[in-house]
Amino acid sequence: MSALTRTEAQHRARLLDVRHYAVTLDLTGGDDTFDSSTVIRFTALAPGDTFLELKPDELRSATLDGDPLDPAALTDNRLPLTGLTEGPHELRIDTRMRYSRTGEGLHRFTDPADGETYVYSQMFMDDVQRVFPAFDQPDLKAVFEFTVTAPAHWTVLANGITTRTGDRETDGAGVWRSAPTPLISTYLAAVAAGPWHSVRVEHAGLPFGIHCRQSLAPHMDEDAEEILSVTRDCFDRYQEKFSEPYPFDSYDQAFVPEFNAGAMENPGLVTFRDEFIYRSAVTETERQTRAMVIAHEMAHMWFGDLVTLAWFDDIWLNESFAEYMGYQTLTEATRFTDTWVDFGVTRKSWGYDADQRPSTHPVAPAPEDVPDTASALLNFDGISYAKGASALRQLVAWLGEKDFLAGINTHFARHKFANASLADFVDSLAAHTDRDVHAWAEVWLRTTGIDTLRPQIEDSPGGPGGWTLTVDRDGSRPHHIGVGVYHRDPGDGRTLERTALLHLDVPSDEVVSADGPRPALLLLNDGDLGYAKVRLDETSVETVLGSLSGIPDALTRAVVWNALRDMVRDGELAPAVYLATAAAHLPEEADLAVVQGVLAFARTQIADRYLAPAQRTEALGTLTDLARDLLRRTEDGSAPGLRLAAVRVLIDSATRPDTLAAWLDDDIVPGGPALDPELRWRILARLSVLGAVGEERIAAAFAADPSATGEEGAARCRAALPTPEAKAAAWDRLFHDDSLSNYLFSATAQGFWQPEQADLVREYVPRFYPEAVALGARRGPAIAEAAGRWAFPVHAADEASLRAGRACLENPGILPLLRRKLVDQLDDLSRALRIRTP
Repeated sequence: MSALTRTEAQHRARLLDVRHYAVTLDLTGGDDTFDSSTVIRFTALAPGDTFLELKPDELRSATLDGDPLDPAALTDNRLPLTGLTEGPHELRIDTRMRYSRTGEGLHRFTDPADGETYVYSQMFMDDVQRVFPAFDQPDLKAVFEFTVTAPAHWTVLANGITTRTGDRETDGAGVWRSAPTPLISTYLAAVAAGPWHSVRVEHAGLPFGIHCRQSLAPHMDEDAEEILSVTRDCFDRYQEKFSEPYPFDSYDQAFVPEFNAGAMENPGLVTFRDEFIYRSAVTETERQTRAMVIAHEMAHMWFGDLVTLAWFDDIWLNESFAEYMGYQTLTEATRFTDTWVDFGVTRKSWGYDADQRPSTHPVAPAPEDVPDTASALLNFDGISYAKGASALRQLVAWLGEKDFLAGINTHFARHKFANASLADFVDSLAAHTDRDVHAWAEVWLRTTGIDTLRPQIEDSPGGPGGWTLTVDRDGSRPHHIGVGVYHRDPGDGRTLERTALLHLDVPSDEVVSADGPRPALLLLNDGDLGYAKVRLDETSVETVLGSLSGIPDALTRAVVWNALRDMVRDGELAPAVYLATAAAHLPEEADLAVVQGVLAFARTQIADRYLAPAQRTEALGTLTDLARDLLRRTEDGSAPGLRLAAVRVLIDSATRPDTLAAWLDDDIVPGGPALDPELRWRILARLSVLGAVGEERIAAAFAADPSATGEEGAARCRAALPTPEAKAAAWDRLFHDDSLSNYLFSATAQGFWQPEQADLVREYVPRFYPEAVALGARRGPAIAEAAGRWAFPVHAADEASLRAGRACLENPGILPLLRRKLVDQLDDLSRALRIRTP
């Protein structure tokens, strides 16, 4: 499929004014294909030639102003339109399209729990042409109307309010029509159909709805009030913040199966991965994450949908803004008031890591660096989300929220139902401040990499009883940061008190002088408003290793944990020291986001990657002991989320099957919790890795839980079994069975590579690279991305794997998204190898 270039899009935007799409879909034709007919009304602003994008299973007919076009002219997803005259035109296209099993285009899913089928669209970035023909670029906005014929017991959702207008006489199939949208981009058009379970309410004079599969109905009903409460509270807060009213006629949120992203901001019909409908117990942090995604997607209704990027070099304008607004609005409007702690300990580190890889890019790359849609797809990463949100948070602190919001509202007023660029955004902000926002944008949005800040603390030259501070910067950006000064509580040697909060500009010739003893801890970027790696002086390192849990503020502790994490990754702190620090301080940690973030890094990076294989068993033992400490702390039932996090880590870190097998047989963890589907499958997966169960036990578990997650759990367990036959079968499913859905592919890949089984899977490491390239070429970007993320041999931190991977990158035919994943994975492997062998 040809990727649209920026040059082609600019030419077409000058030539065409697209006004209206009338899309007719028939979803009653079978499991593999559907009928799609479209009428497009547009105006040619001058005589010329252009093309329409579509990727049909069959192009039955096409007419332009009543004159037939040759279907054979369709080449590589483009239908030429030549000799256009200036003035209005009408295209009519009749096609048969193919359903997707990879989450691209119109995805079709049959629920193994009850046999019911659901379909939903995912048009981004250029997958609209898998559903209906379009002039597929963001700055050719149009009105969309859908007419959908679906099985009689289905409900159809779309961007606008849908109405069942009648039934087809031949079979009783329902015919649904959606209200016309305002002007929106092609990638934002959306439809979802199936026997949805729905909860509908009215709020602010608009219909709101949440929707899920029938098999998830009891679980959604249990959480419906929480989901709707967050939705209403965020909606009301955005209405207060933004001068432009909510621009669409309804607000539906559909939780859909096998969704590749977290969610998609389709106007009026946001789609979410349905793992957000919890079948099993979750922590409060995970509930906060769901709420943040709700707030994030709602922010897109204004920034992304009402005002849309003109080209994909400005992806950050959508994602950084929604990321910042999601966390900030959640803090302001809901019960989740400590969201920036979770951002600091999880999302920010995502940005830091991405910014240190060879694939780093500016938050706002130059237009020429995003020459086509294939290259644009690479930039949905920690830079466009976390780094961009960090930069915006810093900008708000610098400008003041009042001026920031005034600039945003000017931006909405100037560009509503149209498109805008970085320059437009900065101009809108500049209209409300005397600060040089253009210079800020050049320094923070147009450059790459992350600065490192190091404190230099010296005794005052006048003698004892004072100290001085300067800050060294390795990098090029200006920073305005908080600096926390901490001393030990005289009455409690483990507790630290912040005795001062300084505000410093870096770089600066200023030398900060202070009276009194040198601080036990001096922390750069206290408050976490800056975006930089920070280091600790020698005294502060000693203090935090012994007293980190004595720091009173959770966000400050998150900054310290991030500093230690970065020191490990940069070879300045031994991985074993980080692990020992976690074991010493997490049993006293009160913030669940910090606990989960530190445990995740310790389990997946320290134990599995940064320590040598010979040290792994001991590391898993340390994590098991830590988990047991947390279980003892939570025996009184006061912290169920913390207890659940501990149980998960204990399961994942087990090196012997006895305890897990007893839990599984008893269907409960002693002292709680009782096992739910997630914990049962987690235990079974670990027992599979350890060789303590086989196919009979896995099949019995799936028979007891014949759900979609049960099917994925069984696939994960089968791939994890430590036998040559199981590995060969899993490999064949991954790389040679092109019917495997995106989720079953990912589950199988997650089970395949296990550090305990390095010898068993050694032969597959060099095979991965050529077979992943061939797979990506056959199955497209979504599966290529999943292969690069989940099927990559992350445990194989050795020179042979690096050589094989780097040789693979010489292949010019690698799908761009897979190439990007391989570059990142190989850089992470190289880092792990350096850490192991300092």
